[in-house]
Amino acid sequence: MSDAKTSVPMKERLRQLHLTGADTTMGKLLRSFWQPVGLSASLETSKAKTIKVMGETLTLYRGESGKVYLVGGYCPHRLTLLANGWIDGDEIRCIYHGWQFNGAGQCTHRPAEPDTKAPPIRVASYPTHEYAGLIFAYMGEGEAPEFSLPRKSVFERPGALQFARLETWPCNWLQQVENSMDAVHVSFVHHWGTVGSFGKVVNSSIPELSYEETDAGIRQTAVRSAGSKRVSDWTFPNNNHVSHPTLEPDDPWVDVGVWMTPVDDENTMRFLIYSIPSTTPETDARIREYFEKYSEYNPADHHDELFFENKMPDDKLVQLTSAQDYVAAVGQGTIVDRSQEKLGRSDMGIVTLRRIYWREMEAIEQGQPGKAWKRLVHETEMPKQVNEAVS
Repeated sequence: MSDAKTSVPMKERLRQLHLTGADTTMGKLLRSFWQPVGLSASLETSKAKTIKVMGETLTLYRGESGKVYLVGGYCPHRLTLLANGWIDGDEIRCIYHGWQFNGAGQCTHRPAEPDTKAPPIRVASYPTHEYAGLIFAYMGEGEAPEFSLPRKSVFERPGALQFARLETWPCNWLQQVENSMDAVHVSFVHHWGTVGSFGKVVNSSIPELSYEETDAGIRQTAVRSAGSKRVSDWTFPNNNHVSHPTLEPDDPWVDVGVWMTPVDDENTMRFLIYSIPSTTPETDARIREYFEKYSEYNPADHHDELFFENKMPDDKLVQLTSAQDYVAAVGQGTIVDRSQEKLGRSDMGIVTLRRIYWREMEAIEQGQPGKAWKRLVHETEMPKQVNEAVS
């Protein structure tokens, strides 16, 4: 790090990591990557909804053509929410006085005004891309990069069973990202309350850890025994990819992609993709029935049960693992004060992550290009762990 950067007190450097407003360095960094902002299945044709991403209120809508658009949240006329209006073709019209905007954010019609041409009035507009059941948006400056970095071949398998989910948690996004870089937590968090299909394979012994920066992010390896090597493929700046058991011992393993998109600095949208290879009609039907029954779950809706009653969900995978991670991350508070931490050797993943963030943030502050992150040419191999008793 440069002398100028290291002269900033550590408490302030740590604070800068979690801030995501448009005028913050981390906010600028996150906006320079495609971020998931919605579920494809939840946005019907000719429907709109108000969302909030990194502190900005926006309108997400699907035009009559089926294309998804992301524009400003408020009509600039009298500042009412645009999503309460209606879709006209691929444009959206404000409920209040009928002002109409296209997908590029340009006002195209003001019914009560004698316009002879499009008025010089615009709202924000951001490119969108649908992938694996999620709606992504690029909210940075300049032309959007190719939609390549977020892609994984496991989410593009023909015939796979695939499910997209969204949970909203009342804590800062970075707490959840750092959790994904903490392989030791699995030995404790996912053995808390109830041991599900994940915890039964990844035992509670303490792993030997290693971390390697890749072209796409960080490869995390946790070895608990000779037959239990767990690898996760973390993609910059806020996505993790892991593989673990599905429901029964003989089921194909599920690949999970999870993104932490800030709503604001105190709330986070947690987007997940579950992808399971198709096998037999009977197994496929059982897994599909399970996800239809258990995937509509947000641990924040059960906050008091989890925190004050230690009442775990009646489930062994989706709900259970989310609830366990929720208690750990939200238990740190809305925004954890990292200056009060006492880190050890087992936190090398957290340290590695923060160093990379600081490096990329410094490049932004100095007006220099950051690392050219790109999709891995050879994707990370994720061996299946073998469950062995703790000695």
